[in-house]
Amino acid sequence: MATRKETTPAAPTAAAPAAPAATTAATTTATTTAAAAAITTATPAPPVTAAATSTSENAVKQVQIDGLVVLKIIKHYQEEGHGSEVVQGVLLGLVVDDRLEITNCFPFPQHTEDDADFDEVQYQMEMMRSLRHVNIDHLHVGWYQSTYYGTFVSRALLDSQFSYQHAIEESVVLIYDPIKTAQGSLSLKAYRLTPKLMEVCKEKDFSAEGLKKANVAFEHMFEEVPIVIKNSHLINVLTWELDRKAPITEKHELLSLSSSNHLEKSLQLLMDRVDEMSQDIVKFNTYLRNASKQTQQKNQYQQRRQQENIQRQSRGEPPLPEEDVSKMFKPPSQPPRMDSLLIAGQINTYIQNIKEFTSQNMGKLFMAEALQNQAN
Repeated sequence: MATRKETTPAAPTAAAPAAPAATTAATTTATTTAAAAAITTATPAPPVTAAATSTSENAVKQVQIDGLVVLKIIKHYQEEGHGSEVVQGVLLGLVVDDRLEITNCFPFPQHTEDDADFDEVQYQMEMMRSLRHVNIDHLHVGWYQSTYYGTFVSRALLDSQFSYQHAIEESVVLIYDPIKTAQGSLSLKAYRLTPKLMEVCKEKDFSAEGLKKANVAFEHMFEEVPIVIKNSHLINVLTWELDRKAPITEKHELLSLSSSNHLEKSLQLLMDRVDEMSQDIVKFNTYLRNASKQTQQKNQYQQRRQQENIQRQSRGEPPLPEEDVSKMFKPPSQPPRMDSLLIAGQINTYIQNIKEFTSQNMGKLFMAEALQNQAN
């Protein structure tokens, strides 16, 4: 799998709306699988400017997506998303009251390190300009990304969505899961950062005290926005016509009792994340021990100084000069806790996916048992 070039996200400017640029980091975490690492390091660039402005009272409460957008996202993954490869693109549309209407999208091309002349910003501007010339909605309202077995909760996604949401308040990120979609149900979810997490990211205080003060847990990081897929009447008629002509045998695939390797892969990724959480806990416990040990050494030093000053005073000698104890005993650096929250959020996502998968399979087993009893 080719490594895509790492770029620095461009800050929002007063230029025309632009699309996100797909980039990837050069290194991956050793404890995760190569597939999961490819997902967690995919990072789109933030928008060049905001598509619209609104107040906090007009927060997005629903996402309405045209069926054409869904088909474009699925087609993009089928053409470029080989295996665990991440595909990303731009969402275009407009905001109506508290509803975000996504009416169009276009993919962002993947490029390798050899494509040094590829200009992400220039590509974005050209695409937006071309859409505007043909009278297609060109306002930037977010971005989409594919996922691999639900592996999308990462620092890269958080930073990217914060940049988008900071520049475009209504922006969302659509997460498309092709593996769950292949099992018979479309898996497309819209996420936004919660106001609490937005404040923490603005302050850039990811310490344990900062997160505790903001009352942010892994449940308060992302909020899911309900999605409604809308089609025109002609498209609905065409869909019913195609469904009527589809062979009946193909529909029986949804009742297949085979779980392939989906459950095994999900459990493996879950165990990898649990290992990461364990390592992170060990690091934090080590920090607490070092901080406690240093506090004891600082107190012992101050007590020795105080006793020596008492002895010098009894001998009529001047006390020792004051010293800056904080410079002598520098506190150990506290590890950031945001990574722990992200790992906990990803673990929760894996658990929910496993729960949904097993519940569906249990339902199929009961249906198969009822059909067998009826046949007998």
